[in-house]
Amino acid sequence: MQHWLIKTEPGTYSWDDFVKEGSTMWDGVRNYAANNNLRAMRADDKVFVYHSITDKMIVGIAKVVGEAQQDSTTTDKRWYAIEMAADKPLHRPVSLAEVKKDPRFRKMQLVTHGRLSVQAVTPEQFADVVEMSKKAAKR
Repeated sequence: MQHWLIKTEPGTYSWDDFVKEGSTMWDGVRNYAANNNLRAMRADDKVFVYHSITDKMIVGIAKVVGEAQQDSTTTDKRWYAIEMAADKPLHRPVSLAEVKKDPRFRKMQLVTHGRLSVQAVTPEQFADVVEMSKKAAKR
């Protein structure tokens, strides 16, 4: 199993929207590195859902439901989409500021490649963020 992080703008498609729908096709990605990450996803991979732009926090966990497929929002065969299902919210959202302060995450793509909309996350980073969400935020 691999781990990932996807970014979404909460004003456009929030974690709450995702939970209400239950599952969604993650499509419309038009960055080659992010597209390659979508193609690498496999069923049952775990995915952090990150609210970008305004909130800047990891808010929940999704899981990949199937294999990558042609993105139906374009006729260009280079672009892929993947179906994901909402799994569960984090115990509490983990902010980008918290992640940046913690030395365990200095190599996390959220810190090093902040603009990439679909990113790989190591198993250790994934577990550490989940554990961090169980503790009160440091001030």
